[in-house]
Amino acid sequence: MSHSKAEDLSTAAQPSSGGELSAFLLDRLAVHEKELEVDRIFRALVKLDGSDLHMKVGSPPMIRTDGEVRALDLPPINSEEMVRLLVPMMDSRNRQIFLENGGADFSYTCDVDGTTWRFRVNLLTQLGNIGLVARKINDFVPDFEGLYLPPSMEKLCNYDQGLVLLAGVTGSGKSTTIASMLNYINRKYRKHILTLEDPIEFLFTEDKSVINQREIGEDVKDFGIAMKHAVREDPDVMLVGEMRDEETFMTAIHAAETGHLVYGTIHASSAATCIGRILDLFPQDMHDAMRSAIAFNTKGIVAQKLLKSIKPDVGRVPTVEIMFFNPIVKKLILEGEDHKLSDAIRIGSEEGMQDFTMSLKQLLDENLIDRATAFAVAPNVDALKMALKGIDVKSAGIL
Repeated sequence: MSHSKAEDLSTAAQPSSGGELSAFLLDRLAVHEKELEVDRIFRALVKLDGSDLHMKVGSPPMIRTDGEVRALDLPPINSEEMVRLLVPMMDSRNRQIFLENGGADFSYTCDVDGTTWRFRVNLLTQLGNIGLVARKINDFVPDFEGLYLPPSMEKLCNYDQGLVLLAGVTGSGKSTTIASMLNYINRKYRKHILTLEDPIEFLFTEDKSVINQREIGEDVKDFGIAMKHAVREDPDVMLVGEMRDEETFMTAIHAAETGHLVYGTIHASSAATCIGRILDLFPQDMHDAMRSAIAFNTKGIVAQKLLKSIKPDVGRVPTVEIMFFNPIVKKLILEGEDHKLSDAIRIGSEEGMQDFTMSLKQLLDENLIDRATAFAVAPNVDALKMALKGIDVKSAGIL
């Protein structure tokens, strides 16, 4: 970023007087309540039913619809115009974070035809210029059927305590799936649901449960403080967001051990590889202890990917792998035989487990995806070919 741009941002980033709670809240309200020039682009995102907005110097604004990024019919945005559009979105705290870190995450609201929409915003610096990536946050949380998720997912919503992990890459629908699980609990049980998010993804409407949603940076300073508060806030169910470091995972495991049902997400390609991904967060001498903690406190791991659908009026559907922590799975994890977990999933189909091959076959049988899409993402093409021919391969002897 050029010196003049940095000076402009630095001047705008001076903290409000005293740092008192009233100033803290007013600073944020001032940003969210006033009409900004960038709002017209956010309105276009909503009206075109896009999920994400991308703004980059030298290009027109772009939106993602049905998994594909397309440019809006607007002229490219130059560097000075981008600063004018994006800097007013930040309050003083986020401007300071932006200056120090080269980026900032926060939520943003915009009125569209009388309805207030929320967005998860990441402001970034690239090639010396400021840019934006924003995701639309939906108030409506679909149920399992509306998301084309397997019915066995309900099992992971009916526990009183334990850890449930959603695995997948960015944009694989993990947050939407967790939201549907939390809303299932909300509709069925009288519990206290507490979410700690950075930033908030979905806004819930209370049904039977009491729901508190805390946004890191907006409602509480950082995740560590939020978790210290959480133990005094009497939660039954907790969402702790992404498992990105040792502290976050240890906090989640401790909450599960002390009688809470805890949901979290992790970047992993499959349920089986999730174990190795967790262990990578810890030094080697802690791996045996972590295997024990994972085996005895985790209830299930769900891995998913989003695929383009061929069904009219359906954008994308998830292919889902589900691994419940039955005695076989626990034994394999404790003994370090993670390479056998895929076999354990296949022979656990009667308990509601499924691997990606089984999921892809189901999506094909229901005419939700085409064969080209299925084979392009299949972890084992030969296994999928056999499944489509009606050959069911379950190798219990391997275990």
